[in-house]
Amino acid sequence: MVWKTLDDMDLAGKRVLTRVDINVPFEDGKVTDTTRIERIAATVQDILDRGGKPVLLAHFGRPKGERNMDMSLQSLIPALESVFGSPVVFASDCVGPAASAVVDALQDGQVALLENTRFHAGETKNDPELAAQMAKLGDIYCNDAFSAAHRAHASTEGLARLLPSCAGRLMQAELSALESALSEPERPVLAVVGGAKVSTKLDLLGNLVAKVDMLVIGGGMANTFLAAQGIDVGKSLCEHEMADTAREILAKAADAGCEIILPTDVVVAREFKEGAANETVAANACPADAMILDAGPEAVAAIKDAINKAKTLIWNGPLGAFEIAPFDIATNAAAKFAAERSAAGKLVSVAGGGDTVAALNKADAANDFSYISTAGGAFLEWMEGKELPGVAALS
Repeated sequence: MVWKTLDDMDLAGKRVLTRVDINVPFEDGKVTDTTRIERIAATVQDILDRGGKPVLLAHFGRPKGERNMDMSLQSLIPALESVFGSPVVFASDCVGPAASAVVDALQDGQVALLENTRFHAGETKNDPELAAQMAKLGDIYCNDAFSAAHRAHASTEGLARLLPSCAGRLMQAELSALESALSEPERPVLAVVGGAKVSTKLDLLGNLVAKVDMLVIGGGMANTFLAAQGIDVGKSLCEHEMADTAREILAKAADAGCEIILPTDVVVAREFKEGAANETVAANACPADAMILDAGPEAVAAIKDAINKAKTLIWNGPLGAFEIAPFDIATNAAAKFAAERSAAGKLVSVAGGGDTVAALNKADAANDFSYISTAGGAFLEWMEGKELPGVAALS
């Protein structure tokens, strides 16, 4: 897919309507994690450096089309100014006279922040009239919110069709990383997919087995695949009703020449708590009164071997109950090994999804991955092979 970037646009003197994701954690009147703000800073700075006027469009929370001041973007201004190093001027609406007044008065070096787009019911309905009102405020549209690109909303899809449009720096980096990992990857390609349930990742698994050379299945999902092969998984988290589907995925993988890697040994415990008494057993020897909570050392060795063979790695989801020790060992070990290979220039590694980012951060491995996506649903839908409306509108 071909899309324009900021490099293709003449920004001098132009009002650049910039869709961003600043839906950040907020407690006691303060932003507690500025990661998403930091990742859009390059786009904002680039617009300013080239004589443009950044006008930020964003949502916050789920106000459901109503003006809920608990979800006002105004509270984020101190964090935005701190990260951008530029003054941020606030408009109490994202359309109409209030927004026009702020945008018209915007001075060089200033950033405009328009109020929560989701205060308008037409935002999530992709209302053409709302998009048209937004378009009046800008000369160029820049989408830097890949994490919202799977939604056909007025500020993500409708607006892109009304103004000269391009991808921001974060969107550009995200798309480039995903294209290199799935569309034109260096082979062999390995995917690591973990998490609790097969049912939430059916489309993902179905798409990946046709595109990758090796697929590691971990977490609670692995239990479902083990059970589908007649293995007793005791009291483990398992979707027994998905057994037929799991077998279909295994058959599809075999037809496509994709090697499925399931754990050959597992760590089991009788209770799910930190420091719980545990033991390592063969994957087909889980005691009837126990739960599988992590992959064992043999399984980790097999995963490391696959990572060692791979040139490209796509990672989504943990290999075990990584939130509590000692059931984080497999995820930590595999993540660190992938990070080492990436840092050495021997592996292109792309990871995404909420639990994934948390797991890689916990393993102290995230910084050495080639690319970490902060997008949740959009990252998954891209991996599932689905068209993202916000991206398609830029092409």
